[in-house]
Order: sequence, then C-alpha cells, then structure tokens
Amino acid sequence: MITMKLPPFFAILLCTSPFWGNAPVTEAIWLNLPPSGTKCVSEELHNNVVVLADYVVVSDDHSSAPTISVKVSSPYGNNLHHKENATHGQFAFTTQEAGNYLACFWADAHNPSKADVSVNLDWKTGIAAKDWETVARKEKIEGVELELKKLEGAVEAIHENLLYLKSRESEMRIVSEKTNSRVAWFSIMSLGVCISVSVLQLWHLKRFFQKKKLI
Repeated sequence: MITMKLPPFFAILLCTSPFWGNAPVTEAIWLNLPPSGTKCVSEELHNNVVVLADYVVVSDDHSSAPTISVKVSSPYGNNLHHKENATHGQFAFTTQEAGNYLACFWADAHNPSKADVSVNLDWKTGIAAKDWETVARKEKIEGVELELKKLEGAVEAIHENLLYLKSRESEMRIVSEKTNSRVAWFSIMSLGVCISVSVLQLWHLKRFFQKKKLI
C-alpha cells in the first residue's frame, strides 16, 4: 500500500498541517492506480472539521471506463465511506476524532485492461468545503461582502486551530514532564541498586579474605 500526504501550502493549494486542519484547504490531485495494489491519501485533522471530496476515474476509452473501490477510514478505524465498482463518487463527513484520516483507492480485479487507472481526487476541508453559494443566497450577500464573510470564517478557523495547538502543546508538555520524572526516578533506583550490589560485593570479599586469614 502506498500512502501519500497532501502537499504543503503553495499559491493555490493550502497546507494540511494541524494548524490548517480546519482552515480553507482544497486539494486536487491525480492518482495512478496500478492493476494490483492500493494507494492512499491521508490528512491529519482534529474534531469538528468538515471534509468533502469528489473522485472520478479518467479513461481514454470513454466507452468502457475501468472501475475502482474506495474506502475512507477514521484514525480509530471507523468506516466513513466504502464503495466498490465505482467510476465516480463523493464522500462527506464531519470529523469526530482527532488524528489521521485515510482515503484508499484500488483498481477492481475484473477490469479488462491491466493498465494503470487514473483517478482525479478533489479534497476539500474546513471553509473550502462550505457551500458559499447557499450562504450567499440565504444571507443575500455577494461580491466584496461575500469575500469578507469567507475571510471571517477563515480567521475563526485559524483561531480554533491555535486553541487546538495550545491544548496539544499542553498535553505534550505534561507527557514530557511525566516521562522526565519517571526517567529521573529510574536513574536514582538504578544508582541505588548499583551501590547496593557494590557494598554486597565488598562485604562478600571481606568475609572471603577473613576466612582465608589473608586479612
């Protein structure tokens, strides 16, 4: 199985690190699936992040497009989407667990052609997955006002991620302090054991030499 992380921030694509886990992220990537084997795309997300993705098989022969199977799973292995014999599809969910979300694709065994299968995946998370056209119609906004609304949502998402990173840093600090404390106590216990063994060895040697009347 081949797993790829979504690429970092560029002019169009936005990074997928935890800092941007709920910020506007949109990824359009190509996957070339071998006749046998699996390719996966993963992204680390925290709780309450909206994920929306569309996938479609791209074939030169439009009369008989090959089919694929798709499986999306959560960090704890929960099945979020599973489809077989598909040429296109969509999955959407709101994350309930923090961690690495995995979308795996593989070509179906009954495909007549043994060539690689090309799949286009459009992966959106956070604000990018929001239906802004519906928001604009509902709130009767457009143009600059709509763009400001998007920016407001992005700022709120970044603020939430900062709070998330702060809580993660606090958790990691607590774990680090506990680990350091345990290592310190283990070192003290090891030193105590070494000293005890050395004292016992000296006592044993002293008794041995006394029995032999060497001292």
